[in-house]
Amino acid sequence: MWQDGTTSWHPMIDIKHSFPLHLADYTVRNGINEEPAFAWWVKQTFKHRKSFISSVQAQYAKRTHKFGIKVPTSVEEVLKIDKDTNTTFWRDTIQKEMKNTRQAFWFLEDDETVPIGYKWIKCHLIFDVKMDFTRKARFVAGGHMTNPPQEITYSSIVSRDSVRIAFLLVALNGVDLLATDIGNAYLNALPREKIYTTASPEFGAELQGRHVLIVQALYGLKSSGAAWRAHLASTLASLGFHSCLADPDVWYHSANKADGYEYYEYVLVYVDDVLVFSHAGRCIMFALEEFYRLKDGFSKPTQYLGAMVKEWTFSDGSEPCWALSSQQYVDEAIRNIEIHLKQSNHTLCKSNQPMPTWYHPELNVTPYLQDEDINFYQSQISILRWMVELGRVDIYINVAILSSILAPPREGHLEAIYLIYGYLKSHNRCNMVFDPSYVNWRSEDFQIYSWEDFYKDASEDIPTNAPVPRGKPVQINMFVDANHAGNKLNRRSQTGVLIYLNRAPLIWYSKAQKTVETSTFGSEFVALRIATELVKALRYKLRMMGIPLEGSANVLVDNDTVVKNATIPSSTLQKKHNAICYHFVREAVACEIIRMAFVPSSENLADMFTKMLGATKLHNFCQNILY
Repeated sequence: MWQDGTTSWHPMIDIKHSFPLHLADYTVRNGINEEPAFAWWVKQTFKHRKSFISSVQAQYAKRTHKFGIKVPTSVEEVLKIDKDTNTTFWRDTIQKEMKNTRQAFWFLEDDETVPIGYKWIKCHLIFDVKMDFTRKARFVAGGHMTNPPQEITYSSIVSRDSVRIAFLLVALNGVDLLATDIGNAYLNALPREKIYTTASPEFGAELQGRHVLIVQALYGLKSSGAAWRAHLASTLASLGFHSCLADPDVWYHSANKADGYEYYEYVLVYVDDVLVFSHAGRCIMFALEEFYRLKDGFSKPTQYLGAMVKEWTFSDGSEPCWALSSQQYVDEAIRNIEIHLKQSNHTLCKSNQPMPTWYHPELNVTPYLQDEDINFYQSQISILRWMVELGRVDIYINVAILSSILAPPREGHLEAIYLIYGYLKSHNRCNMVFDPSYVNWRSEDFQIYSWEDFYKDASEDIPTNAPVPRGKPVQINMFVDANHAGNKLNRRSQTGVLIYLNRAPLIWYSKAQKTVETSTFGSEFVALRIATELVKALRYKLRMMGIPLEGSANVLVDNDTVVKNATIPSSTLQKKHNAICYHFVREAVACEIIRMAFVPSSENLADMFTKMLGATKLHNFCQNILY
């Protein structure tokens, strides 16, 4: 019987191979395990039950390295790794974690009994490597042993584009930027479950074996994330901040400078990492310090989510701004990949481009990778994707294509990974600067027409519950491109979008389209429809953050026919199957959400997100984005 209630008959030999333990249990429950067909087989199946379960668990729990660093699974393995490497990195993390979590436990005396209603669970240490390659130990509760709570258990985090917007606003509104890390954040909230455990050796010999009540929201519990977020939200609300409806982890509050300048100050929350954007940032930090323990106090940030944060000054003497750099993360990843290659007597070869322009990973027919190499390939894809998020947009298209080939990759795909690392090793242009200056567009490049006869009463849907705009307005500038039938295997096109706020890169997008288009015209309109959706979402977020907008978004496309069909009301559509994308984009033009202009392919920065470029062209594009 299947889950939908239907039944079906199958040869027993198939069931033996597919569900051996289920079938063995079934024979015992029904008293037929001594029948000739089962007598020998059931005993042998139960005999090997543990090995069956271990082999299944290994498919899910097998992870030996992260970022090229071996990750232990037990305290015994920690001691062995530290001994082999002649370091104390992992041992120090254990001691630090047990000291910091001490407040979460209430130790019962030998003559005390566990209160009624409390459930025993198992607790243990888990180990990880952070994005800056420091070791991390975390004492966690076995949340799988508790009943699911009735309330929500999800804890959100601030989106990366919200962080980039805030970095731009620092220079645009002339405010300060401060950062802090709340120590053992979850332990500040109360648990929503009644649980206890038995002290393990990590607690020390004098406490081992005693019953321990868990009185704080320990990591690992189903509700701890939500409990901590609710606790911090109540704190920020008490300080007068409001949660942004477009991103609940962006908190804003109206503020005035001494000269009367009105703007919004922001607090951005990524679990326990807090960024404050305000001319009175120190006052906000002092207020938070009244509630929480701030690790190392607070200061101007130097790192955030694996990226280096720095103040940037232009040579022309313009106002300084902020920049993100992935250099430290990239250098550490290259070091780890070189250690991996050294084990097989190989070296990393420098390259002037991430991949040759003629290479198409989807056509690679080299042998499939073995299981261990598949895990390594997938981990490297994760590292490269995070580099892209940190600003290495020059490898975006290469990583995007290789990311679509995960099950299973081939030997040639792993070689392509090494080529990307060779390029990164010889090209360290990795500073993404959030320049607040505006672009002076020529009005004659953007043709304006009356759309009254085609989209009557068309208007942008502006939220009525948005805060009153404050501060200087921002300008949305966007490049859009599509590589028609770029995938040689399925002939799908690749969409590329690059969105700026003023001169600050904000959103970059590269993804294969979901349909096969028969012409460049069709693929370009699909890309424009995707880009318009991104712009609509961005304009909503900016309004909900209280940021004024400077007119329509400026959209640049390198297909003149598409520009004319999207901006001239009298243009007619010949390819009817593109009608949805066609009308969606034209209505956005009629609503003045976007305005479009033609740009030559040599100047369309989104071109680097749709196809693999030669070294010279890629370098020219990067000069306009990275410093």
